[in-house]
Amino acid sequence: MANSFLEYTGNGNTTAFSITFDYLDASHIVCTVNGVSTSFTFSNGGATANINPAPANGAAIRFTRSTSQTARLTDYVAGSVLKEEDLDTDSKQAFFMAQEGIETISSKMGQNIANFQFDALNKRIINVADPVNNTDAVNKQFISTNLPNITTVSGISSDVTTVAGIASNVTAVASDATDIGLVATNIASVNTVATDIAKVIVVANDLNETVSEIETAALDLQETTSEIDTVSNNIANVNTVGTNIANVNTVAGVSANVTTVAGNNANITTVAGISGDVTAVAGISSDVAAVENIASNVTTVAGIASNVTTVAGVSSDVTTVAGISSAVSAVNSNATNINAVNSNATNINTVAGNNSNINTVAGANSNITTVAGISSDVTAVNNNSTNINSVASNSTNINAVNSNSSNINSVASNATNINTVATSISDVNTFANRYRIGSSDPTSSLDEGDLFFNTTSNTLKFYNGSAWADIDTGIQTETDPTAIPFSLALG
Repeated sequence: MANSFLEYTGNGNTTAFSITFDYLDASHIVCTVNGVSTSFTFSNGGATANINPAPANGAAIRFTRSTSQTARLTDYVAGSVLKEEDLDTDSKQAFFMAQEGIETISSKMGQNIANFQFDALNKRIINVADPVNNTDAVNKQFISTNLPNITTVSGISSDVTTVAGIASNVTAVASDATDIGLVATNIASVNTVATDIAKVIVVANDLNETVSEIETAALDLQETTSEIDTVSNNIANVNTVGTNIANVNTVAGVSANVTTVAGNNANITTVAGISGDVTAVAGISSDVAAVENIASNVTTVAGIASNVTTVAGVSSDVTTVAGISSAVSAVNSNATNINAVNSNATNINTVAGNNSNINTVAGANSNITTVAGISSDVTAVNNNSTNINSVASNSTNINAVNSNSSNINSVASNATNINTVATSISDVNTFANRYRIGSSDPTSSLDEGDLFFNTTSNTLKFYNGSAWADIDTGIQTETDPTAIPFSLALG
């Protein structure tokens, strides 16, 4: 029991409240209703405090003794008489302040000696600010505001786990973002190369040879006078020779006739005029032969000339891609995960934006695990929130029922008798109206036949219609033949 304060709960009707602790002056008593200072008056010699109007139902009423800590109530004067009253007042002032200080401290949140943790004494902690650091306490508003984010993270937990499992790949992708951007910008060209990758490989293999036909052809094409261009420009003649090779062989067999051709030296002079070209062709005969052997491939390359040109135009990008081939392979092998990351970009950004909240949740991991273990109970509580709120709003009545549990149990054990009385309630009411007990005879609500027991004279009486008559007198007169019969005396 507290020594310096009293707490009551309002019911909307009660205005008088008992002050059971001692105090030195009425000004030392402070009253608050729901935390607001409230005026009151004393009665019953200072033992009762009166609040008008009555505090509302459920209101928190507190009377607190606050003994003056600034002004001493007793001032000792040298040479004066030392009275008991002065000593008592002085010692009580110090005693009361000590009580008030101890109870003020005991009502505050402090360490629990069993585990050295702060104990809120089964009370709510109010006015908690939003957390800043990972070790700060969290209020309900903060949890309610960020719960959707936590729910979002929970809903994509498998995706987050997948991303965590390929963290190195994601880092590699981030490090090669520039290269990947170049590939993305030129994706049409890359797709073209990919479609004809077999042909590109053939070209690449040729370029790796000691003597590359493609390089030879490319170098020749860069010359001022290109043999390939010359052949190409005279392809009709070359085709003619090829088509008439049997005739050429025949010419060789008719050398005499060739001598005759010598008579056509002007023409031969023309051939001599292009001897350099002929010599050049002879010098690359092996290359020409090689080209002939891969004629179909050359034709294929010619058919995709625009693609080759495109590849040449992005040669630096292709070189870059080749240099990060392992990373590209890693990206390709993790395409599903990367697509999952991309499709959940909003959720991931939400997670990143709530990093401090997630750290806070991580710091309360044991509590969250506990809640998860009783999730069915939490769901049940949520489904019955209306009933629970009703119980909370009727806590005073419920406490009253609990304090009278023994009486309620007695009533329950006598339910049969109570039901019998309820069935005969009209008879019970009739008896209550007919029979009364008191120290003086009733003067109102008089009906003939009413019974009354006078506690002053200890006599049972009946009302005969005009006055109260003792029943024992009526019984005595029954023995006198001249008296009124007992049955008539009873009315």
